[in-house]
Amino acid sequence: MAPADTALSGAPRRAPLRIALVHQRHAAVGGTERFLNALAAHLADRGHEVVIVCRRHEAAPHPRVHFERLHGFALGTSWRLWRFARDVERHLARTRYDLVLGLGKTATQDVIRAGGGCHQTYVELAHRWVKQPWERAFGLGRLKNRLANQLERRAYSPGAYRRIIAISEMVKRDLVARHGVPERSIRVIHNGVDLRRFHPSRRAGDGAALRASLGWGPEHFVLLFLGRGFGRKGLDRLLEAFAAIATERPAARLLVVGRDRGRPAYERQAARLGLGDRVRFLGERGDPESCYAAADLYVLPARYDAFAFSVLEALATGLPVVTTDRTGASELIEPGFGSVIGAEGDAAELAEALRHWSEPGRAARAAPLARGCAERHPFESTLDATEAVLLEVEQGRSRPVPVAPLANAASC
Repeated sequence: MAPADTALSGAPRRAPLRIALVHQRHAAVGGTERFLNALAAHLADRGHEVVIVCRRHEAAPHPRVHFERLHGFALGTSWRLWRFARDVERHLARTRYDLVLGLGKTATQDVIRAGGGCHQTYVELAHRWVKQPWERAFGLGRLKNRLANQLERRAYSPGAYRRIIAISEMVKRDLVARHGVPERSIRVIHNGVDLRRFHPSRRAGDGAALRASLGWGPEHFVLLFLGRGFGRKGLDRLLEAFAAIATERPAARLLVVGRDRGRPAYERQAARLGLGDRVRFLGERGDPESCYAAADLYVLPARYDAFAFSVLEALATGLPVVTTDRTGASELIEPGFGSVIGAEGDAAELAEALRHWSEPGRAARAAPLARGCAERHPFESTLDATEAVLLEVEQGRSRPVPVAPLANAASC
């Protein structure tokens, strides 16, 4: 056995560990993907041997992070989902790791980070807003959801895991209600934020420059919507609410940042509402920090979001936030720097929140409180807490109970 070291909890541990981080997609963009990269680099810095098990990948986040690429033949998202889960199961059966952390839809791991919440909850609350007409036409969306639910049931079955990390209390409650997971098996670790990258000081530089490029000046009040999945995140409702306050707030502007296949439909909606160039769609960008810095208020009227990194990023930049009670990050919002509205409410409720925060000077007065909230959730603390859970589980040494091998996707 290797010499003992001390974990963050103060308990002895052996180091380094060989840790597998499992997620089908490795990339630089996306909430789970960004967390995966940050955690991999953090664990490597702590001396652990880190292997990212994935289907495809981009550049490694750290020189000591390696990849195990499982790219079995599969056509379509449904087959890829199932094939990857089965390939992971087979890979883990023949490869030694001290600990396996699953971050996506796989059924074989020691620790599960439930970063997306429960899939069936997403289906019930938000899937109908996802614009994928070709999948629906051939029933592919239904098959994918069926497979995802099957994998999730296996992953959360008794004995199949050793610990679960929920990213919000909302997700924890859902895991208990849907899968009967004992509360004692769940640790809630909120997402964190890079307090240097997302900072109010950017407003005078990057933020002002982006405003100027759009033809907007300091006299304008800029609302920001940022993220993928416009339907799930409620852009249609925001456009209606923005139109409702447009006449009384002539200096208000709306900036929409992110990629979505249904973007043309939202652009047509904005045109029908007569919003003209008061709404600008920028597509996906690699500088979200500049987008927050160009705004005065962040709005995320999501129908479902297990947490949303963007809420903390906005707060860190000094923006008050308007979001819904079906966003896990709403647990952090207080009246002094934000509003939490009902996810099922109409546009009028959202319009009232926009009206409130666009009152002259109100958003600026909330900026220090917003930043203060973010400062209580630095990314480093999230990574430290996650590592502490991994070390605690490894010290227990008992392995999950083996389950029957995954069947073919066609049998589900």
